[in-house]
Amino acid sequence: MILKDILYKVAIEAVKGPTDIDVNKIEFDSRKIVSDDVFVAIKGTVSDGHDFIEKAINLGATVIICEAFPTIIVEGITYVQVKDSSAALAFMAANFYGNPSANLKLVGVTGTNGKTTIASLLYQLFRNAGFKVGLLSTVKILVDDIEYKATHTTPDSLTINHYLNEMTEEGCEYCFMEVSSHGIHQKRTEGLHFVGGIFTNLSHDHLDYHETFAEYRDVKKSFFDNLPKTAFALSNIDDKNGAVMLQNTRAKKLTYALKSYADYRAQILENQLSGLLLKVNEQEVWVRLIGSFNAYNLLAIYGTAIQLGLENLEVLRLLSELESVSGRFQFIVSESNITAIVDYAHTPDALENVLKTIEDIRTKNEQLITVVGCGGDRDTAKRPIMARIASELSDKAIFTSDNPRSEDPDMIIAEMEQGVEPQNYKKTIAITDRKQAIKMACQLAKSGDIILIAGKGHETYQEIQGVRHDFDDMKIVKELLDQLNK
Repeated sequence: MILKDILYKVAIEAVKGPTDIDVNKIEFDSRKIVSDDVFVAIKGTVSDGHDFIEKAINLGATVIICEAFPTIIVEGITYVQVKDSSAALAFMAANFYGNPSANLKLVGVTGTNGKTTIASLLYQLFRNAGFKVGLLSTVKILVDDIEYKATHTTPDSLTINHYLNEMTEEGCEYCFMEVSSHGIHQKRTEGLHFVGGIFTNLSHDHLDYHETFAEYRDVKKSFFDNLPKTAFALSNIDDKNGAVMLQNTRAKKLTYALKSYADYRAQILENQLSGLLLKVNEQEVWVRLIGSFNAYNLLAIYGTAIQLGLENLEVLRLLSELESVSGRFQFIVSESNITAIVDYAHTPDALENVLKTIEDIRTKNEQLITVVGCGGDRDTAKRPIMARIASELSDKAIFTSDNPRSEDPDMIIAEMEQGVEPQNYKKTIAITDRKQAIKMACQLAKSGDIILIAGKGHETYQEIQGVRHDFDDMKIVKELLDQLNK
C-alpha cells in the first residue's frame, strides 16, 4: 500500500523523505518489524516508542511516524512528524484496512459497569434476529460465529481494524464494541465510524490511571462529543452523569431510565432468581436475567435495537430469549440446595448492585456468604470500600486473593480490612488462598444458603507474579459443592 494513502486524515507537522512509496504493514511494537514496515513511535505508560526508532530501522522499517524527529536521520528512511502518534496510528490503521467501520453499523458501549453485558447481549439479540454480527468485548472477540481471545477491553487500533475488516469480509452488518476509558484516552477509537453510543453508568474505577474522577468522566464524555450527527447517543439518565454525556454531542440524544422520565423506560414488576418481569414502554416482557442493574442493561439493548431499525414487538420477543453472559450473575444450585453465584463485580458499585439484587430476591431466612478480593497493581482506593460493602451487606464476608499480580495478596487484604466497620468485624474472615476461601464458604453454607463469589467472573486464570494459573471460580465452587454432597 502507498504511504500517502495510509496517512489520509493524519495531523502531520513535518515530513522528511518521500510519501509515494510502497509499504508492507504498520507496527507500533519494534519487535514485530520486518522489511518495508511503518514503525509508529508511541509514548506509552511504561515505555516510549521513540527510544526504539533505531532498532526498528535496523530490523527493516523504512518509515518512521514520530512526535519528534530523532537526532540521527538515516538516509533512505521517510520520517513523518505528527501531533499525536496514538491518534495517527488509529487513522492509519483504519486507512490500511480500507476503513471497515464505515461498512458496518458499529455501536460503542461505555461506562463503568454493564459494558460487556450490553455489548454481548446485543450481539446475541441481533444474531437471534438472523443477522451476521461482530463483537469486540472483554470476554471475547466474535466475527459472526468465529471466536477469538480478547486481551483488553478496547484492543489497540490495529487489532480493532483488523477484526472489523474480518467482519466486513464475513458479511457482518453490525458490530457491538466495548469502549473503555483507557481506549478513548489512548485514541484507539479515533477514525472509527460509529452509528451509535451507549452510556451505562459512572462510578469509582480506574483512578490508578485517571488521576481524578472528573478526568475519568470527561474522557468518557469525549466519546459522545465526537459522535457524528448521523449517530445516536443513548444515555442512562438515572445516573447523575447521564445528562453530562449528552451535553455537547451532535448525535441524536436519547435516554433510558427506571426512575426518571426517559425515551425508554422500564418498571420492574417481579424480580426472582428465575428472571425479571418488566414493563418496557408500557408493554410487559419476561426475561431470564436478574436484578435492577440488568433491567438497565436490557433497556439500553431495547433502545439500541429500536434505533437500529428493529420492530418493537420483535425486540421484546428477542429480549425474552436472551441468556446471561459468562461470569455475570451466573448461578448454580447444588443437590443440597445451596445457591452459588459467580459475578465479575470488581468495583464498589458493581458489588453493591449484585449484593442488593440478592437481597431483593432472598427470603432472609438464609445466610449470604460473600467471597471477594481486589486486584493487584490497580486502583487501591476502592479496596476498603469494597470490603465495607461486602461486610455490611453479607452475613459472612471472606476476603481473599483476586489477581494479586506483582503485589503481596496479604497486603491487599489488609488494605481491604481497613474499610470494615467495627460492628461488622465478627462477620469477616481473611483467607489468602482463593480456592481455600471458596472451600470455607461451601463448608459454612447450609441448605438454602447463598454464596456469592465476586471479582473474577468469566476469567479462567489467576495472575500471580506475572504468571497466569488456571483458575475458574464457577468450576471450583461446583466441584467443592459436589464433593460436600457425596
